[in-house]
Amino acid sequence: MTFTQKKLRSAAWFEGEGLRAFSHNARMRQLGMNPGEHLGKPVIAILNTWSGINPCHMHLRERAQQVERGVWEAGGYPLEFPVSTLSETYQKPTPMMYRNMLSMETEEILRSYPVDGCVLMGGCDKTTPALLMGAASAGLPTVFVPAGPMLRGNWRGEKLASGTDMWRFWDEKRAGTISSSDWAEIQSGLARSPGTCMTMGTASTMTAAAEALGLTLPGASSIPAVDSAHYRMAAASGMRVVEMVREGLTIDDVVSAEAYEDAIRTVLALGGSTNSYIHLIAMAGRSRIPLSLDDFDRLSREVPVLASVQPAGEHLMEDFYYAGGLRGLLSRLRESLHLKRITVTGRTFGEDLEGAEVYDSSVIRTLDDPISPEGGLAVLRGNLAPDGAVIKYVAADPALWRHTGPAVVFHGYKDLQARINDASLEVTKDSVIVLAGGGPKGGPGMPEYGMLPIPDKLLREGVRDVVRVSDARMSGTSYGACVLHVAPEAHVGGPLALVRDGDLVTLDVEARVLRVEISDEEMARRRDAWTPPPPKFERGYGALYYEHITQANEGCDFEFLSRPGANPEPNAH
Repeated sequence: MTFTQKKLRSAAWFEGEGLRAFSHNARMRQLGMNPGEHLGKPVIAILNTWSGINPCHMHLRERAQQVERGVWEAGGYPLEFPVSTLSETYQKPTPMMYRNMLSMETEEILRSYPVDGCVLMGGCDKTTPALLMGAASAGLPTVFVPAGPMLRGNWRGEKLASGTDMWRFWDEKRAGTISSSDWAEIQSGLARSPGTCMTMGTASTMTAAAEALGLTLPGASSIPAVDSAHYRMAAASGMRVVEMVREGLTIDDVVSAEAYEDAIRTVLALGGSTNSYIHLIAMAGRSRIPLSLDDFDRLSREVPVLASVQPAGEHLMEDFYYAGGLRGLLSRLRESLHLKRITVTGRTFGEDLEGAEVYDSSVIRTLDDPISPEGGLAVLRGNLAPDGAVIKYVAADPALWRHTGPAVVFHGYKDLQARINDASLEVTKDSVIVLAGGGPKGGPGMPEYGMLPIPDKLLREGVRDVVRVSDARMSGTSYGACVLHVAPEAHVGGPLALVRDGDLVTLDVEARVLRVEISDEEMARRRDAWTPPPPKFERGYGALYYEHITQANEGCDFEFLSRPGANPEPNAH
């Protein structure tokens, strides 16, 4: 495929005899740059989400040096830009609230500065979609550099999984089966290196989706953060984006409806995070590609789960890498993929997969021996979720895939915290625990509250899973019979706001049903009596977020960012 090389975009800042060009070049001299070091060369923006509070990205300040090395070697001029870091561990109420802010920052940096292409550096859950959403809106040659997963955790010879084992051992501590000293040892062994969660959480799911879209170098998403291959990949990414600028190959040439279908198939085969549904819908919207929950559910019926990676399987990302990584998994899906589409390499997706193999079929299963014959995520609908809800059912107790039980309702997370372990709470293993008020507006920001805690008294009885329903999200490292993303959310008057204690709630994964067993007339009476809650924010970014955020089934983007339309290039002279 041939692309049209255009005049360097950065030339509008530096070429000519006008006063502004003089000023721009004078300031480059102030930066210590001679004319031959940058004039006429592709200027590459390196958008780095490193910060001192984000352990997933603690190595990216160093890794940016390898990207710069690659840019210089290919004859480009690198410019590193620090951008917002979205630390899943620390940012409250949730980094999901700030995903769109980073996407705006990405788009406007790329639009407003003299850059010809970009390398995006991220990986911690929301940074991948945020960076790619902004880059899609900007439309420049783009390569994504995933942060990479951390090494396996360890405790007394047992492999530990960040997130997944934290939840598991927290339940055991509450149940009294492990001691406080055990818990302290686990804390020290859970996360042993830089990098993102080493489970198939949102981070690894979304970087794999980025690779499946064709926006990383082949194999990039699986490399552990501290492996020397990660250094080499970063340098190669810097080299490749310079070539893309010269070829005129942009992000718009790479992403397509076919690419998004392959990304969805990849997520499903990985047993990936439920959060991917929201992010991929938002990302596709920025590229003006229609994508809905129905597309996910249609493909979920066709794609088996092949990756035995926690929380849906047994292994961790380091094992997945040694077993062949994402290229190995994709080699087993070749017959269902769109192999003729272009990627950032300038080659076809099929050419990028040539030579890919699987070296351990216990980690990356074969098509005739899958973890599950269907994708591990299901889209549910019914009178409780008219616009959809999702469940990662392969990470739940199969006995709960079809279940009807009485609701135990909490209105907001503070209510949940205050009452979930109250000895007088009427709850059994057959109950359906409901959290209303955890959605995009109600959360606020749709926090990862959705893995609702099992009451202490049930844990002591040996119960380890119950059906839980909310309009919140949950960590991709989480597990259990958790129905999430109920839309529309309770805060805007969705049916979840109308459920009462004792109402029978039915979950049927096979039938794709989520409903409350009350009549339409009773639902209407309750809706008429419902009072809308006040806005969560009165000013600032929170008010902007509250006024413009869309619902989960629409990707939780800002409507003014996802709408079609073009903005003019800045007047550089």
